[in-house]
Amino acid sequence: MSLVSEEFPDEVPLRAEEITIPADVTPERVPTHIVDYSEAEQSDEQLYQEISKANVICIVYSVNNKKSIEKVTSHWIPLINDRTDKDSRLPLILVGNKSDLVEHSSMETILPIMNQYSEIETCVECSAKNLKNISELFYYAQKAVLHPTGPLYCPEEKEMKPSCIKALTRIFKISDLDNDGILNDNELNFFQRTCFNMPLAPQALEDVKNVVRRNMTDGVKGNGLTLKGFLFLHTLFIQRGRHETTWTVLRRFGYDDDLELTQEYLFPLLKIPPECTTELNHNAYLFLQSVFDKHDKDRDCALSPDELKDLFKVFPYMPWGPDVNTTVCTNEQGWITYQGYLSQWTLTTYLDMQRCLEYLGYLGYSIIHEQESQAAAITVTRNKRIDLQKKQTQRNVFRCNVLGARGSGKSGFLQAFLGRNLAKQKRIRDDHKSYYAISTTYVYGQEKYLLLHEVLPDFEFLSETDLACDIVCLVYDISNPHSFEYCAKAYKKYFIDSKTPCMFIAAKSDLHEVRQQYGLSPLDFCRRHKLHPPQLFTCNTADAPSKDLYNKLTTMAMYPIDPKSLLLSWTCTICDLCVGVCVCVRSHTKLRCRCTCNRCNLCLCQNLLNCELLRSIRAILYSGVLISHMTQADLKNSTFWLRASVGATVFAVLGFAMYKALLKQR
Repeated sequence: MSLVSEEFPDEVPLRAEEITIPADVTPERVPTHIVDYSEAEQSDEQLYQEISKANVICIVYSVNNKKSIEKVTSHWIPLINDRTDKDSRLPLILVGNKSDLVEHSSMETILPIMNQYSEIETCVECSAKNLKNISELFYYAQKAVLHPTGPLYCPEEKEMKPSCIKALTRIFKISDLDNDGILNDNELNFFQRTCFNMPLAPQALEDVKNVVRRNMTDGVKGNGLTLKGFLFLHTLFIQRGRHETTWTVLRRFGYDDDLELTQEYLFPLLKIPPECTTELNHNAYLFLQSVFDKHDKDRDCALSPDELKDLFKVFPYMPWGPDVNTTVCTNEQGWITYQGYLSQWTLTTYLDMQRCLEYLGYLGYSIIHEQESQAAAITVTRNKRIDLQKKQTQRNVFRCNVLGARGSGKSGFLQAFLGRNLAKQKRIRDDHKSYYAISTTYVYGQEKYLLLHEVLPDFEFLSETDLACDIVCLVYDISNPHSFEYCAKAYKKYFIDSKTPCMFIAAKSDLHEVRQQYGLSPLDFCRRHKLHPPQLFTCNTADAPSKDLYNKLTTMAMYPIDPKSLLLSWTCTICDLCVGVCVCVRSHTKLRCRCTCNRCNLCLCQNLLNCELLRSIRAILYSGVLISHMTQADLKNSTFWLRASVGATVFAVLGFAMYKALLKQR
């Protein structure tokens, strides 16, 4: 009542009415509801209900009444603890009222009680009669809720709790942008600006470091703040009652009151429409590159096990298992290279966007790049159907599902993509095997990611995930007479009416080829279904297997062509592959060669322009242009119509002959 009226009432009621303090008159800018309790007017049941709804409880005692002080420990604290959940600690404020009636302080009696009960945040002595410390009392009550001491500090040990140290250590490592173990002036200013929206003046920085120097020997190193010095500063803030400083830092880096990263921080909302995929954008790759660079201490463009472990120290667990080393490119020592590192992040983004957001949250992407959340690192691609309609795409990641019978060479096909020949593949442990492989390929000079997924050979039960891809590889063993049958049946059951491009891979081509026990040979099967002829493949090579075949797969995935829509075809002189017509890309104004070898400069249009048939047709058309300039009198002449009829007939015959010649060539 003294807080609201700012004067002591002549008559004090047994219980005050509920009071609400508006947010705009409080330092923390939050509304506060004050509920009074009186033993004389209210029942225990009403008290229990109010305790269950409270965020903080003020226990009021009289500083001039010894029995009132004793009742704090004998009655009130046990009663409150019995009615609250042990896991959700309720902060308590001890309030010594009527300080105007005594000349001494009760703090000597209260301090042992505060040390005994960790839930007691602080003790305030006040006087309702002369308004001493009344507003301060409710400020500390708000502070106890918003900036509690309990999760941060242990009064008995006089040091921060392990969970607080762990959180602040992660914050230090994220802020240490060059990973040299100290926060230099630039990094300290970036940290200050990130958390408090203002940098520190040069003199203020020196004052902070001098405070650390005076209290510990290894807190400052090379004019920078070490981890020990950083932790000491926060211990000092807490001991001096400035909990809000530490809490501001913790909450800026995503922590809640239990010092756990919040779900809102780790998993920001990001909607993915159907038939769309997720990729990292340019800023995300720049961020991941900076993370790689600061942990690649020996500058060998690869992360050793120790360097990788140091990178993931900001994670609560090790996110990458040993299977990652068989999913991406590694160096001769088996360490993940820079390309492999980016490939694994690309894979995670494509397959599990939520996990990617979580990982970027641990690394502090939104803080370092000053974004609202790590969702800003993700690009949601356009619907695949629209890409097919427009015959162009902006996507950078393409998925290829690899199907085949057991022992057909699917795993070897995946590992060969990562540059591993058969000898290196034999050294891979079974428990380290991965069903994915991802690396970069090139399509018309553009770098793209190709993601290979080995589908388990369960012919009867292929899931939607097994079927959802940009291109299908059907692998069979040319030395096994029953291997092709699985691929042929899978194609006819799942892909014959699909618009997904398919390619047959004749694996183990270094072995003797046997006749396949199927109605059609692989080549005849592909011809009947207007597919590319089977591509020979082997990983039994002295050097790293060639990537040409994978470039073809990426090209086909990027520019899919329905074989049923092909009218004409020709054979590339370089890759010896029938690649189909030149497809009109936009408004019939630009023709682009679709040859999958990426090196063929011979377009069907160029071949036709240089052929003898077309030169004859060109001459006839030229004659037609000359005829168009004849006079009206000449047009009425019957010989003109005779010549026009003969010309049209010749044009039709030549066109049909050209069509038959091209079919015969195919």
